Amino acid sequence: MASMTDVIFLLLIFFMITSTAVSPNAIKVLLPQGKQQTSAKPLTRVVIDKDLNLYVAFGKEKERLLAFDELTAFLQSCAQKEPEMFVALYADETVPYREIVRVLNIANENHFKMVLATRPPENK
Repeated sequence: MASMTDVIFLLLIFFMITSTAVSPNAIKVLLPQGKQQTSAKPLTRVVIDKDLNLYVAFGKEKERLLAFDELTAFLQSCAQKEPEMFVALYADETVPYREIVRVLNIANENHFKMVLATRPPENK
């Protein structure tokens, strides 16, 4: 059963969204739309494409393919380099919610600050 702190932490994660201008992405990901963009500059990127492939990168590194069970170790190594890092999750809008929650759970268990990347809304 989730404690109140866990629930609040997860809600905070969902309301923290970051600008898509962190770095040009070679991986094709159609981000969901979001009105609010923050100026947080995440150092670590986790990308889930529409085929549920997981890519990771730290700083200005190029994204590389990673198995899900290696994600915790990767994020912990990034946190050792930069303890105040933000982790940006770039998930294609077609990715099932459960896949996003799997990544959020790793962040929650390891006390990483995570933001969800979105694209600006289209003007109608």
